[in-house]
Amino acid sequence: MQAEHAIQEIQQPASAPQQKNYLFGWYSGTWGAALMVALPILSVFYLALFPSENIWSHLAATVLPVYITTTLALMLGVGALSVATGVCGAWLVTMCRFPGRRLFEWALLLPFAVPAYVIAYVYTDLLEYSGPLQIALRELFGWQTARDYWFPDIRTLGGAILMLSMVLYPYVYLLARASFLEQSTTIHDASRTLGCTPFQSFYRVSLPIARPAIAVGLSLVSMETLNDFGTVDYFAVKSMSAGIYDTWLNMSNLGGAAQIASLMMVFVVILISLERLARAKQRQFNSPDRYKVLTGYRLSGWRAWGATLLCALPVITGFFIPVWVLAGYALHNIDQLWTLEFFTYASHSFILSSSAAILTIMIALLLAYSKRLHKNKSLKIAVQFSSLGYAMPGAVLAIGVIIPLAAFDNTIDSLMDQFFGISTGLLLSGTAFAVIFAYVVRFLAVSLGSVDSSLNKITESMDMASRSLGLSPLQTLLKVHLPLIKGGILTAALVVFVDSMKELPATLILRPFNYDTLATYVYQYASDEMLEACSLAALLIVLVGIIPVILLSRTISGTRDSN
Repeated sequence: MQAEHAIQEIQQPASAPQQKNYLFGWYSGTWGAALMVALPILSVFYLALFPSENIWSHLAATVLPVYITTTLALMLGVGALSVATGVCGAWLVTMCRFPGRRLFEWALLLPFAVPAYVIAYVYTDLLEYSGPLQIALRELFGWQTARDYWFPDIRTLGGAILMLSMVLYPYVYLLARASFLEQSTTIHDASRTLGCTPFQSFYRVSLPIARPAIAVGLSLVSMETLNDFGTVDYFAVKSMSAGIYDTWLNMSNLGGAAQIASLMMVFVVILISLERLARAKQRQFNSPDRYKVLTGYRLSGWRAWGATLLCALPVITGFFIPVWVLAGYALHNIDQLWTLEFFTYASHSFILSSSAAILTIMIALLLAYSKRLHKNKSLKIAVQFSSLGYAMPGAVLAIGVIIPLAAFDNTIDSLMDQFFGISTGLLLSGTAFAVIFAYVVRFLAVSLGSVDSSLNKITESMDMASRSLGLSPLQTLLKVHLPLIKGGILTAALVVFVDSMKELPATLILRPFNYDTLATYVYQYASDEMLEACSLAALLIVLVGIIPVILLSRTISGTRDSN
């Protein structure tokens, strides 16, 4: 009888009213998070369709074609360079044996820590006419003026493509390497017995199998290219991201900016659709020998040193040169940079980023655990919809956030003035809340992925056992699951924190008056050709960005041993 009673408790851990309350609570919380993400998206499309001053025809006849063609060229160029660099590096460190391979396994991720706008400022400072490289060339060859020689101008579309690809290729490298590590050794051995050279084995076997992972990496690179504002603005490249900023703040037309933002969202939808189409007919199966030690091709002579050079080049240009330049400037001007102003901006960044990290973890726990408790289609749709914010470029997100918050502030101010004769001013828009809200919407997908992955590794018998002991779903989450998934939670919090520290477009538009962060501080000074004055702040952003790089490297390297 006691056994039967225990089984009944496991199957029916709560009474019908309690179960209904639990269900309503988790449902409402999950759909609340989904609506929070939907609000900025719907706001952008609403204002685009019903602007106070419609300038769409003017934009379409003048600047919009330039914005579109430039953005497409930027995405194609950055995508091609990122795929070439990322796939090449991933294949070499996974399947080949050469000097420095162990070092490059994690070093190739280091440029991921450098924001694109920082690397753009550094290389402009190095390569411009008054920079050290051209000065050295003039002294070496006796040139007097710029008419005496030709030197490429970095502040062009080609320069922007190069700068962005330097720091975005790790997206492709990360996913391509994970795919190469999971591939079967048997299929590679079979290709070699059929007469394939190592390159033919790579091109005919490994590359087609890794195509879905590469497609995902390419879509992420393209979305980050769309999101970039600092680089394209500094290089005067007329992309759609720069067009939103120019239309909104310089032309004072929020409706026109929303219309460009809507077009950018169409680009994002197309990218996601193409990525899913590329993977639609692909089926991946675990190989029985995927946990065997991976034996690679041992290179020798010029091939070995050529592989070392190919892997070293993106690491040196994308990480060590920018860090070396920033560290030199920072050490040389440390007395002028180590000021109360620097600590103020740093504290603003840490407060905003920490708040966003904590909130995204709390919401991610709600979403992931709700999906675990109630396996139905409605909740799955809500959870998937909550991840859409990451696909929104920062400039688009800023418009989507400011519209509903400004409407709320205006409504409250009007009511208070009507009934009490007082003005409330800005309650939400133009405050730190707006920035944090934008961070949470944009980076919720990052924390949700980590938390959901950690929860899925816990067997459901743990839930059943805790419920049989009388614990509610919330108590089960707090007392059973949280201690088991604290590693995934910490990882998610760190990644969201670092991403928030680096976020520029949304912060630049939404921050309160005279409220700068490290990212906006670097942008303002570097845009005025004063990189030395913000070198310490830029260096701190880069050093903080190394944290997720270490975590990602350890995660990938632990999936399979190689000799």
